[in-house]
Amino acid sequence: MAKVRVATTWLECCSGCHMSMLDLDEKLVELASKIEFDASPITDIKEFHPVDVGIVEGAVGNEEQLEVLKKIRENSKILVALGDCACFGGIPAMRNFFKKEEVLKRVYVETESTVNPEKVIPHEDVPKLFPSVKAIDQFVKVDVYVPGCPPDPKAIEYALRELLEGKIPVLPPELLSYE
Repeated sequence: MAKVRVATTWLECCSGCHMSMLDLDEKLVELASKIEFDASPITDIKEFHPVDVGIVEGAVGNEEQLEVLKKIRENSKILVALGDCACFGGIPAMRNFFKKEEVLKRVYVETESTVNPEKVIPHEDVPKLFPSVKAIDQFVKVDVYVPGCPPDPKAIEYALRELLEGKIPVLPPELLSYE
């Protein structure tokens, strides 16, 4: 039996959802007998090939992230939004309370650790920042939502096992966490 091909990526996020996935520990090894990871931030493979399941952590806040999201959607039969940032915008969406220019000034000029005497805000070497951060379903079709910050490893395992059985998972309430 062929393994289910999976690709994962992260956008604007803290990577906690991927860490939660790694917290599956020995269950991840068991799942590895049925899943083949085609690409992930952990393997640092940035090209997406056609896969059965694409898993996206994080929200969309700039042009580069939108491009990555569209590529993984185009190559995935089923797309999973993993974590509150992908599902709802999460913590990155807190910058939506500020104007884009205020955010860039704070990041590149005003942070306590920044040394930028000319107060230059880069525009060429960094992806163009969008005026606001949005959940991934604002840009592409999402088939499965696994919320949580981060999602409990049991929720991730449940979703993966359901997908392996050919089902679209709907998480039972006891696996949802909003910590």
